Amino acid sequence: MPAVKPIEYPPPFDSADAIGPPTDPVDDRIEVGVAIVGGGPAGLACANRLMQLLEDEPELTEKLGEVPVAVIEKGKVPGAHLLSGANVDPSALTRLFPDMDPGDWPSVYQEVTEDATYFLTSKAAIPVKVGLVAGPPPPNFRKEGTYTMSVSKMGRFLAEKAEEAGVYILSETAATKLLVEDRIVKGVRSGDRGRGKEGEELANFEPGSDVIAKATVLAEGTIGHLTYSAFDYFDMREGSDPQAWELGVKEIWEVPKPLDRVIHTLGWPLRWGSKYKEAGGSFIYPMGEDKVCFGLVVGLDYTDATFSVHDELQRFKQHPFIAKIIEGGKRVGWGAKTIPSGGYWALPKRFSVPGMLVAGDAAGMVNIAELAGVHYAMHAGMYAAEAIVESLKEDPDSVNFESYDKMIRDSAIEKDLYRSRNMKQPLTKGLIKGGIFANALVMTKGNFPPGHMKVEDNAEPAMSLGTAEDKYPQPDNEVTFNKLDSVFLSGNATRDDAPNHVRIQTKVPREVAQTWVSMCPAQVYEIPEEQLENGAAEVDVHVTASNCVQCGAITAKGGRLTLPEGGDGPLYTET
Repeated sequence: MPAVKPIEYPPPFDSADAIGPPTDPVDDRIEVGVAIVGGGPAGLACANRLMQLLEDEPELTEKLGEVPVAVIEKGKVPGAHLLSGANVDPSALTRLFPDMDPGDWPSVYQEVTEDATYFLTSKAAIPVKVGLVAGPPPPNFRKEGTYTMSVSKMGRFLAEKAEEAGVYILSETAATKLLVEDRIVKGVRSGDRGRGKEGEELANFEPGSDVIAKATVLAEGTIGHLTYSAFDYFDMREGSDPQAWELGVKEIWEVPKPLDRVIHTLGWPLRWGSKYKEAGGSFIYPMGEDKVCFGLVVGLDYTDATFSVHDELQRFKQHPFIAKIIEGGKRVGWGAKTIPSGGYWALPKRFSVPGMLVAGDAAGMVNIAELAGVHYAMHAGMYAAEAIVESLKEDPDSVNFESYDKMIRDSAIEKDLYRSRNMKQPLTKGLIKGGIFANALVMTKGNFPPGHMKVEDNAEPAMSLGTAEDKYPQPDNEVTFNKLDSVFLSGNATRDDAPNHVRIQTKVPREVAQTWVSMCPAQVYEIPEEQLENGAAEVDVHVTASNCVQCGAITAKGGRLTLPEGGDGPLYTET
């Protein structure tokens, strides 16, 4: 069968459908001062910083109304949809809470004092150091001075602090439409609740509401439903490379023996190189005395339609080096999430438009070379707060927040991403060749090799039916597990009769359909058995949207993830 590009089968979705004017009567609209979409690190750092600044601005606070700051969070609680490694640079937390001791951050497991990187073969783990001539050097994974943290716990912590300061948090609320009049963002509309599978109104139906704000901050995270629609509407990405993503699948294990260091690996089980483009690696982090977390992160520009990050992670656990770490342990957590990896060249050309600012992963503020983004998101959220207060102090009716763009451009966010601007692209050329390029970029702070290495749309590589799946282990429910059992462990409780929030073409070439089936870590997509057996070139794709953990990978590989009903999706507690 010929290789097929998913980009040739675009989803039945129009960004313009997610943008429109307010429709509620004026008296029925919810008025807030600042509306923040997303209760993650960026959004909650913004909310906390706003309240800190407003303490010294009583006149402005009064003009912002009864609800000066509101956070609209689609998860059941703040943190429910947050997942990362995570080793977090503490600079943002110390900036936000300068008088708080790190020991009082409840999301912290420990400070990182030792780390290691290994190159894996199928049987061995070989220590690798940056600059080592004899081996393929990794990007800069030094993590000393960072903190091993749970971002889902961080979300709950930041939300508690925000509520104590007076922020109104609307959990279980999806922001499904960006409200725009005269090309000025006026707020967002919350999604309907209580619709059936076909969109019909059920007995418990509640319509959404227009939330009107003087400033709207989009901090939606890695796959921004409103953000990407706004990018199209306002031409915010004109001249940028397309965004790219990596998919990470993570597990948490209770183990009898504590891990004494942070570990990253490269090499096996991935097939690096231009044919397969399976570029990525693993992280293995200690979580106190009795737990470890580990995950596999892989770029979504690979070409084998049978490749599955979830199943590669199951295979990864069978490596002797990994098996020893989890020996005698028990899996207690699982999750999956995409990570923006386009870097500097994929940043939007503007981070604000009249009435609106974009912060964090939604804007692509991730240094993929260092697997770092949480502290950038928080810094950006704080910059957004400072720009909003600065602007509204001068003019309470202002819609101009361009000072935010300057803050980002002058910050470590811009500088760090520029230094790593070409780090991702060479790695699809193979581990040896790409490693040499990556090492040169690390050593020269991004200056050599020079130039602009283009970021490719993840849906552009042609997909073919390869052999990756032939090596995946059968689940034994002790070390290796299937996708559905893993979804259950994520706490996902989406009702079976909820409307489908996934937009794909449902009659496509088998190569495209198989890409979605294998890629999805939650078994959302399925090809009918009879079509698999008869070798049909074009197949149907059945969607079980209630399985979805909203990782966002489908948006990268030819579909579009929109928002389900508020409160649906995973309920992560320690990821």
